[in-house]
Amino acid sequence: MNAKVKITNRAGASFPVRRMNFEFENVPEYWMNGSAGLTHFMTALSALFPAGEMFFIDSVRAVRQHPAIKDNAELQKEISAFIGQEAMHTQEHEGFNASAQKYGHDVATLDHYTDRAIQTTRKVFAFLGKPVGITQEMVDLTATTALEHFTATIASQLLVNKHIQELMTDETMKTMWLWHAIEENEHKAVAYDVFEGIFGKGLKAYLLRTSSLVAAMAILFLVQSYFVFRLLQQDKLLNMAALKDIYTYGYSPSKGIITGMGREMMMYFKPGFHPNDHDTDALLEKWKAKLGF
Repeated sequence: MNAKVKITNRAGASFPVRRMNFEFENVPEYWMNGSAGLTHFMTALSALFPAGEMFFIDSVRAVRQHPAIKDNAELQKEISAFIGQEAMHTQEHEGFNASAQKYGHDVATLDHYTDRAIQTTRKVFAFLGKPVGITQEMVDLTATTALEHFTATIASQLLVNKHIQELMTDETMKTMWLWHAIEENEHKAVAYDVFEGIFGKGLKAYLLRTSSLVAAMAILFLVQSYFVFRLLQQDKLLNMAALKDIYTYGYSPSKGIITGMGREMMMYFKPGFHPNDHDTDALLEKWKAKLGF
């Protein structure tokens, strides 16, 4: 798999922290089926992760000593493992982003834009919510809960959509994305359990988490789409062929990764929803066996 893997002590958590060390030196420029459109679509996603994953870590860490959950030993173990996995995702996406930068694709600027968008958005929503008692910690945790549902859902698509897997023609990158997908589903309930433990299951919590998902998806779509167009334009490959590849890969009714996410994304709006309502245990066992985890 072109990576060294070390699985650390789980310390009682239900999932491990895998210390990965992918080697990106030999990853080709257009590693996804030789397509600039597909490669830049995934690079634009990768550009979101370093700042995004650190935001998730900071959001959960900021409330882990809240009186409602600080004595929940099982949840505290899950939080520690969650932080460990997310830190590894940050590290490996930084490694890939640096390798893309060597080809002249300005991912470093996109990473900076991601951090700026996160910090600006979280502060604006905290300011708007302050009159009704919504704190910065509430904004951050609620956004993390919503975005974790998105990452778990797109991860599920990577694990079930054979068309997408076939397009990942570089084994290093394919393994990196599948590893990331496995772990997003392993820890998909942690931020939600923290949110529910603190804010409960009432109407206010429901409205908070669902409105946060709507806002987060709108912002995420705009930012990621801008990143794709920027990468293609800088590469002088913003053309119909690249856009057609992106449409088929992302949005076509039968094969699209984004369109395939619809049903699972909508589950979030169900009263009483919990991430584990979507059972991916068998899927994860299948892929962990395939990847030698």
